[in-house]
Amino acid sequence: MDNLVLFETRQVRRVWREEDKKWYFAIQDVLEILTGSGDVKQYVKKLKNRDPELKSNWGTICTLVEMSAADGRKRKIQAAPMEGLLRLIQSVPSSKAEPFKRWLAQVGHERLQEIENPELASRRIKEIYRQKGYSEAWIEKRMRGIAIRDELTSEWNKRGVREHLEYAILTAEISQATFGMTPTQYREYKALTHPGDNLRDHMTDLELIFTMLGEASTTEIARNTDATGFPENKQAARAGGKVAGNARKALERKSGRTVVSPQNFKLLTER
Repeated sequence: MDNLVLFETRQVRRVWREEDKKWYFAIQDVLEILTGSGDVKQYVKKLKNRDPELKSNWGTICTLVEMSAADGRKRKIQAAPMEGLLRLIQSVPSSKAEPFKRWLAQVGHERLQEIENPELASRRIKEIYRQKGYSEAWIEKRMRGIAIRDELTSEWNKRGVREHLEYAILTAEISQATFGMTPTQYREYKALTHPGDNLRDHMTDLELIFTMLGEASTTEIARNTDATGFPENKQAARAGGKVAGNARKALERKSGRTVVSPQNFKLLTER
């Protein structure tokens, strides 16, 4: 959800890059809005020819960033942060450029506010979930789950676990021990075929609760055992997931119902 923003009625793709703390916006989306061009690559060539300075600095203005394409697949496309987009807009002879500048300024202002006051970001996320039809009880669990996940990844970072691949492997270990399946298998079980579908956004209340238990337990075990590096944190992940897995199985025996559900949010809203 955070990877799309609206300008008037049009969507603009974006990606937050943690390494330089900036949003990167899809140049293709921006130029299509400003110019109505059906061939953005040719339009960029014309811009460069008209503006030699833009051409000479193109490599610093934009970069290749992985984003979701219209078919849902991830591809590397040209993107630029706000300052790069503003420079690009200067070369676009369009009456739509000025409101776009104001829009970018507003997006930047909101992000700076959220950095200074994280509670604003929390409110924004809650409102997005409300608009999509989630219940207040579910939203509170989801928000708590986000906080627990952030605490876990922060702990991993301090303990020498590398982001992306190793995070994904450890997350899969927790999920396997908690639910008996990896996130990939879980997505298939819930029939989530779109790459942009967030598995946790399609979990029931109980699934969220046991996800939180697995990750909170992993954090606690990693701290208490002073797990360092990937192998030791992998053991902690398995142990934390096992705590949640045992609790899940105990509840299922008592209730006579399985916690793991094939339901996704689309099915839940239809009901």
